[in-house]
Amino acid sequence: MNTSRRRNQERPQSNDHLLRVLGMAFALAIGIGTTIGGGILRTPGDIAALLPNAWLFMGIWVFGALNALLGATVFSELGAMIPRAGGPYVFARRALGDYAGFFVGYTYWVQVCAVQAALSLLIGDYMPVLVPALAGRALAVGFAVLLVLVVLQWQGVRWGGYVQAIVTVIKMLAFTGLIVAAFVMPHPVFTSVTTHAVPHGFGLIVALILAMQGIIFTYNGFFYVCFFGEELRDPGRDIPRAIFRSVFLIIAVYLLLNLAFLWVLPISRMVHAPFVGGLMARALFGERGDQVITAIVMVSLLGTINAQILISARLLLAMGRNGLFMRQATTVNSGGTPTIAMLLGTGVACVFMLSGTFNAVLGVIAVFMVVNYLLMYSSLIVLRLRKPTEPRPYRAWGYPWTTLLAILIGLVFLAGVVISDQRHTLIALVCLIISYPLYLGLRKLKLTDKG
Repeated sequence: MNTSRRRNQERPQSNDHLLRVLGMAFALAIGIGTTIGGGILRTPGDIAALLPNAWLFMGIWVFGALNALLGATVFSELGAMIPRAGGPYVFARRALGDYAGFFVGYTYWVQVCAVQAALSLLIGDYMPVLVPALAGRALAVGFAVLLVLVVLQWQGVRWGGYVQAIVTVIKMLAFTGLIVAAFVMPHPVFTSVTTHAVPHGFGLIVALILAMQGIIFTYNGFFYVCFFGEELRDPGRDIPRAIFRSVFLIIAVYLLLNLAFLWVLPISRMVHAPFVGGLMARALFGERGDQVITAIVMVSLLGTINAQILISARLLLAMGRNGLFMRQATTVNSGGTPTIAMLLGTGVACVFMLSGTFNAVLGVIAVFMVVNYLLMYSSLIVLRLRKPTEPRPYRAWGYPWTTLLAILIGLVFLAGVVISDQRHTLIALVCLIISYPLYLGLRKLKLTDKG
């Protein structure tokens, strides 16, 4: 009886039916593998420049960890309550209406396509450190990375899950090894260091807000399991557990790695360093440091790119179901892969790579990312008010106070983004104004509507 039920779950029942074949291993891999990447090896240099004091430096990382836990409670309730493909897009549409769903869906989709382009090209840039013969071939290497991952995912969602799990395990072992090496291996002692003034008063408040921006970006991704609600065997149970386990593991890696940086390097050496991980690796491994850290970064990037391809396909499928994208995007092959949606997302990523516009796009999307967090927190409140009796396998801890605190932090964060990056904020505002008539146009076309 159980075998028959499982076979029915795994067999496509309609053109847009996803396979319910993913378990906790994938759920953890998507959260950890998407979040932990090259950012944790680069961001500490920016944070040290803003807060050149070890206690303040570690304190802001701890605050970022607490903020991630606040977000985890929100996404856990929403993901378990509405286990549908598309995650945040579906949450916003259910709580705040079609236009909010449209806004969240398209901004997330453009973001993941731009990230695919940026990270694939970054692998091409790093590859010559390991394979010198590939120097000057960054674009070709980037295209090859995308092609290989797309071919693997075309075979089915299980293949995409296997890749994500394997790469994430290797990544966690690599970061664990790097942390252990920092505390047990001998390294140079820096006796002559330059001191940097620590900001005070209002300057300190501004520095804390700006530092928080980088840290929130570095933590972004822990909730990405929500995009796969229809494909998890037990989403009501697995989504909250995966989110919290991912967050705790991410926090452990981030805090231990930053302690390792401070153990090996004076904070003054970290100030404005574009790649603190590289500085530490060279201090530990000498000339081999570049190869060691490059290998770790490339494995990290592969996991993130694979996850972004998976996510972009599910976003377009979900929007196609509701008339916000063309019907063809809902096509799912026998392996459970939304093939047309995946090809469209990868095609846009390739255009970004060829045109070199992904950095500008990511600058604008960074503004929208903060807005999307606020929309998710607002969605939880609205759904609690409008649908108080709807089943909730997990209920956000400390609601409504933890949710309101998350909103307050988000508003402060948004203010910091607006102040620090007025150019991209203005572009984002123009895009927001344009998005409403575009949404109305799509609704009039009625590409498809499956509710």
